[in-house]
Amino acid sequence: MVASRRAGQITKIMFRIAASDLDEIVRLAAPDFERLRGARIFLTGGTGFFGKWLLAAFDRAERELKLGLNITILSRDPARFATQWPEVKSRPGWKLFEGHVAELPALLERFDYVLHAAADAPTQPNEAAEAERSRSIVEGTRRVLALAERPDTKRLLFISSGAVYGEATGKPEGASERDYYRARAAMAYGTAKRAAELACEQSEADYNIARAFAFLGPHLPLDQNFAAGNFIRDALRGGPIEVRGDGTALRSYLYPTDLVVWLIAILTRGHLDTAYNVGSDEVVSTAELARLIADEVRPAPEVVIQAREKLQGPQNVYLPNIARAKEELGLRVTVPLREAIRRMLAFHQAAPK
Repeated sequence: MVASRRAGQITKIMFRIAASDLDEIVRLAAPDFERLRGARIFLTGGTGFFGKWLLAAFDRAERELKLGLNITILSRDPARFATQWPEVKSRPGWKLFEGHVAELPALLERFDYVLHAAADAPTQPNEAAEAERSRSIVEGTRRVLALAERPDTKRLLFISSGAVYGEATGKPEGASERDYYRARAAMAYGTAKRAAELACEQSEADYNIARAFAFLGPHLPLDQNFAAGNFIRDALRGGPIEVRGDGTALRSYLYPTDLVVWLIAILTRGHLDTAYNVGSDEVVSTAELARLIADEVRPAPEVVIQAREKLQGPQNVYLPNIARAKEELGLRVTVPLREAIRRMLAFHQAAPK
């Protein structure tokens, strides 16, 4: 945990996230945070990448705006989480609740908002593990929907994935929300997320869906199947930065300050029962991304592209069309990719050794 000095006092910063990042979120999302004043919130996935950023932003907004929030955080291992990040356990108005989302019992406590951000590992080692992940996604969503269907719950935000679009994400302009009903998921993960979205549609809850694409920033895992995280890891080790395939895969990366601003906007003022893509429109190839990261490190590490020639078959493209979020909610991408890279590198370079 780090601290910043503001107005003569020490302010704790959760999860070592830069105070400037959190202040940026509060500045951009202050009107939407105000819509949550006094709210009781239930959050799944609080220990993951999305969850850490949401909690840190809620903490900062509470300190700046005095919102009076009460947050219950679901965790499979709250003792371990509290040991690693004691600032969460000691935060007034926050409570850690032990449990697995797919076995979530009926809770007596009432909540105004439910944020279903339960984290899922990007790849699974075998069919049995993949099947268990799919079960957790679908059954977990059904369990949190039971909370959201209560009369006093205002809204559920379900964080889905761009994987629900399958091949539609390969369009040059990216997959739009209009593509959803014609699309077919290409992987079991996307199929499970579609089933979870269908559960939302069939429920009595007021809900919104955020279809998350690719991200780059502090707390993104470095050792999982995320190209951006892998490249940052390689760069921090001094290189080489290894690019799988031929480097022509196209992605776009949203920085977490924008991610949180978008999620809070969708939760508080998104059109009911509506899905929104969440991602960036700054497109980059994986080879270009690796070189951008290398340019920000001294000495600059070598970039190695595994395939010397372009691979056969269709280009690997995973892009969102974010026109709906821009037009309906006035959202925009405020952190360019190069700046996102600098901030993520700075976070890791400042980490305790």
